[in-house]
Amino acid sequence: MLPRTGRLFTAILLLALTLLPQPSAAQSTGKMIRFIAQADLKSLDPIWTTAYITRNYGYMVYDTLFALDKDLKPQPQMVDTWKVSDDKLHYSFTLRPGLKWHDGTPVTAADCIASIARWGKRDALGTTLVAAIDKMSAVDEKTFSVDLKSPFPLFIDGLAKLSSNTPFMMPERLAKTDAFQQITESIGSGPFKFVKEEWVPGNKVVFIKNADYVPREEPPSFAAGGKVVKVDRVEWLYIPDAATATAALNAGEVDWYEQPPIDLLPILAKNKDVVVQTVDPLGSHGIMRFNFIQPPFNNQKMRQAVLALVDQKDYMRAAAGPDKYWKVCAAMFVCGTPMASDAGGEQILKGPDIAKAKRLIAESGYKGEKIVVLSATDQPIVHNQALVTVEALQKAGLNVELQANDWGTLITRRAGKDTVDKGGWSIFHTWTVAPDLLSPAVHSQIRTTGEKAWFGWPSDAAIEKLRDEWFAAPDLKSQQAIAAEIQKASYDFVSYIPTGQFLIPTAYRKNLDGIITAPVVFLWNVEKK
Repeated sequence: MLPRTGRLFTAILLLALTLLPQPSAAQSTGKMIRFIAQADLKSLDPIWTTAYITRNYGYMVYDTLFALDKDLKPQPQMVDTWKVSDDKLHYSFTLRPGLKWHDGTPVTAADCIASIARWGKRDALGTTLVAAIDKMSAVDEKTFSVDLKSPFPLFIDGLAKLSSNTPFMMPERLAKTDAFQQITESIGSGPFKFVKEEWVPGNKVVFIKNADYVPREEPPSFAAGGKVVKVDRVEWLYIPDAATATAALNAGEVDWYEQPPIDLLPILAKNKDVVVQTVDPLGSHGIMRFNFIQPPFNNQKMRQAVLALVDQKDYMRAAAGPDKYWKVCAAMFVCGTPMASDAGGEQILKGPDIAKAKRLIAESGYKGEKIVVLSATDQPIVHNQALVTVEALQKAGLNVELQANDWGTLITRRAGKDTVDKGGWSIFHTWTVAPDLLSPAVHSQIRTTGEKAWFGWPSDAAIEKLRDEWFAAPDLKSQQAIAAEIQKASYDFVSYIPTGQFLIPTAYRKNLDGIITAPVVFLWNVEKK
């Protein structure tokens, strides 16, 4: 049984659930899925980056010790059996028999220890979890133990983290790579193998079925249960032109279009052989992120000025389309969930106040420094938000420049700390699925740990102190009160700006079956009839 606070966290999560080649004859046998991915895959390291395209790649190639099911409860995945001592200070894990890396070598306890340690240097929850560990030891090849300095009720929840950064297990030699340097090899133990020889950046990523993978016996449920691969090959295609991608799906040249733009959904919906629906029951949040270490947004009043310019309705209409897909939401911990509140979000709910924004700009001492807004034209959700921001900043008299490339370039550039005249940045947009935001434990955008924080690198000791207090809170009511204080402090500091809460439709051919309803796209269990 989970510790009391672990059960509390589970209860919180439970309440949240309210250029294209022509197909060959071999491709039409139903043994291959052709999938238009949301972005170009440029990084093979799901620990180094939080980019969802790399997280999705990670789920294809890697596996996890635990995984969340549809009720957002942690379930064993690579783990066969596990025990926790009565004082909640000692954990013991034994791996399932027969686990192999894609190079044929066995998965060992040492691999898992190194993987947990590396993940714990990058992830918002992982850093706190690893700080609670006294030592990790390999008992034998298949069993390892973890001794904690003090009880950490979310220990198993952390190892089952659904989204970025997901604690994927890697071979020890790769997991010992500096967490702030990218790995370039792709050796996992998951249900698919990455075919590096057929990887064409900017065009195609190829995965084949891992014949050595032994699925669990339980039925698939979110990231948990049996990962049964029902095709021999999956091709991720990168087609940045949305009209071309839409035409390919309509013509049956591809099987699944992960994120078609809102304005093209009516075209797909008219096709009797295409299904358009949302498969994420929780939804996503739009994010505007600042560079806190470069002018002008190293100045709090400048960040507050931008907050005073934001109209979530403008962002959501641009990024999510019809009203049925979105809502205004000031809750940084997701509207409709136990940690949600409007604390500190009065400006968001009130709407833009350009006079206030101009006053704050003047008080900040802004001297016309160029503001670079990064965008990605192959990501409509990102690009449409960026266009709204550029227009709002220009209306306020700011010197703003939109620099648009592709998503792969954006996620590379956002890791750089140079000034804007040397390729740096001031603002970028993204979006985050709800499981990454449901509490202070997992919400990376509220972390203010400076150099160790998420891209933008904000630093504020008061917010971090409140987060520590949240972990120590004895009950749900206390956690809710502290979460509200964290949110108030985050709005005042402007650690980021939420641009609204929305659903993202997907589209696929009707002959696909077995698609798993989840906040993450999973390709196991899917077959072509």
